[in-house]
Amino acid sequence: QVQLVESGGGLVQAGGSLRLSCAASGGTFSGYPMGWFRQVFGEEREFVALISGSGDFTSYGDSVKDRFTISRDNAKNELYLEMNSLKPEDTAVYYCVAKTRAGGFVLRNIDHWGQGTQVIVSS
Repeated sequence: QVQLVESGGGLVQAGGSLRLSCAASGGTFSGYPMGWFRQVFGEEREFVALISGSGDFTSYGDSVKDRFTISRDNAKNELYLEMNSLKPEDTAVYYCVAKTRAGGFVLRNIDHWGQGTQVIVSS
């Protein structure tokens, strides 16, 4: 079945930018909501952003709103996260996710996860 693979993580100075990508292989999630979560060591996973199946609707967590931008290209089966004005508190492992279950975009309904890509923001 479809697998999600993130890329683009790395080390960046505070105030810099990174672009994360998520490639779906073995199928497509076209028509299903997708998004990004992140997790800091010792903490629970935090919602970052979501995008509707068509790409017409987006939503962001309060901590990243106005700094991050989520987008998708269904023709290429890819999802993206543009991260600008990065802060040390953005340091985390970022996960690409997809939801095919009915219901809200919450952890219990998210049924596809990538392996994660690490982002480190230094001062």
